[in-house]
Amino acid sequence: MSHSNSLRRPLFIPLILAFVSTASTPSNARAQLDLESLQDEAVTWLQEYIRINTINPPGNETAGAEFFARIFEAEGVEYEMAESAPGRGNIWARLEGGDEPGIVLLHHIDVVPADERFWTTDPLSGELRDGYIYGRGALDTKTSGILHLATFLALARTETPLNRDVVFMATADEEAGGFFGAGWLVENRPDLFGNIGFLLNEGGGGSDVDGTVNFGLEVTQKVPYWLRLTATGEPGHGSRPLVSYASTKMIAALERFRLHQFEPRVIPAVQVHLSGIANRHPEPWQSRFSEMAKYVGDAEVMREFQIYDPGLHALTRNTCSITRFEGSNKINVVSPEVTAEIDCRLLPDQDPDAWLAEVRAVLGPDIEVEVLMGFTPAVSSTDTELYRTVRAVTLEEFPDAGFVPQVVGGFTDSHFFRDLDITSYGYTATATPAEDAGGVHGNDERVTELDVRRGVAMTLKILERFAATRPVLEEL
Repeated sequence: MSHSNSLRRPLFIPLILAFVSTASTPSNARAQLDLESLQDEAVTWLQEYIRINTINPPGNETAGAEFFARIFEAEGVEYEMAESAPGRGNIWARLEGGDEPGIVLLHHIDVVPADERFWTTDPLSGELRDGYIYGRGALDTKTSGILHLATFLALARTETPLNRDVVFMATADEEAGGFFGAGWLVENRPDLFGNIGFLLNEGGGGSDVDGTVNFGLEVTQKVPYWLRLTATGEPGHGSRPLVSYASTKMIAALERFRLHQFEPRVIPAVQVHLSGIANRHPEPWQSRFSEMAKYVGDAEVMREFQIYDPGLHALTRNTCSITRFEGSNKINVVSPEVTAEIDCRLLPDQDPDAWLAEVRAVLGPDIEVEVLMGFTPAVSSTDTELYRTVRAVTLEEFPDAGFVPQVVGGFTDSHFFRDLDITSYGYTATATPAEDAGGVHGNDERVTELDVRRGVAMTLKILERFAATRPVLEEL
């Protein structure tokens, strides 16, 4: 998309540091894997990882990358580490296999800020209490990283022969767009992805609602477009308000925008998603989800839909949230310039130029519109061995669960890799209780110890079937 190409290149001279361990292979590398011990390690690793402050801004992901580096060195695993800017560390390690297209196990090191005033524990404590591990990143996405780490090390420790390369990768900056992490690696280290055909990332997984478990594997996502709006006008003293000035222009434009409704529609991927979860919802939603395209023109039904499930409703139209304002820095000064920022998410089939024209028409000629960030849309096929493997393993563990290809309203780093024609899925082998889902970017973020332990076994089983030429857990 022409609006975002220049924005996808951070303006700095990259500083790259590479580390390769020279430790010898452990003497017990071919010993039988002790799954329970690996699960114990995963719980401990997660607690340690959460305690590393990688809040973005500023990120400081190098500290997280060094955490993995210490583990790889102890295991005798070769790795590389690169900083896209001071403190913005990325790390990856590769197990070489056969000629089948390789797979990347990706997660991001950075986490969003947390206000400890509203937590029941230190957000960076990693505290294990009442069967839960607490801390920022427990769900987004440090647990995912530890499940990937445990699986990667299980393959390495057992010297399991592989039919494809398996790459562990932990990156910076996803929470701010990924330009210092996944995006930087794609641009500056394209050699890492030359033989990669698949990627497992965040974005999907399981939810547990009163004992009813549903899993979604993310295959596409709405496309983020972040806009900055600017209004200008005559400045002055707050005691002598003018007929029109920058603030009133902006307020009027935003009110028009707030009242504007983007036309709803159901794209094929969303209909597949809704049809797949229909039988998990009560009437009338079970019937409506099965044929949602019939109802999108009914304003009353769509309003009910937004009340019933805002997240699913957002998959039926382009959306924008007004999130930031900035004007005068002094209460008695009428500012010559006022800005607002809006977080917009477009359906994957949306022409961004046509959408921007609609936005500008609603805001009016007094408002300048600047695109801060915009990505390209893409959908990953479900007709792959990896999709079938993830589905089979999930339903073996949760035989009564639903499992559907999922469209998500948020965005992840997967779009960088879909742009390279790498089949990218969002999936974490956890079944998060519904009451804990609000911990993502919220208060008291936590994951169950059971999910960590079970997730290690499930992720290992997925990689064993997809990438190994013999069982990992067999007697050697």
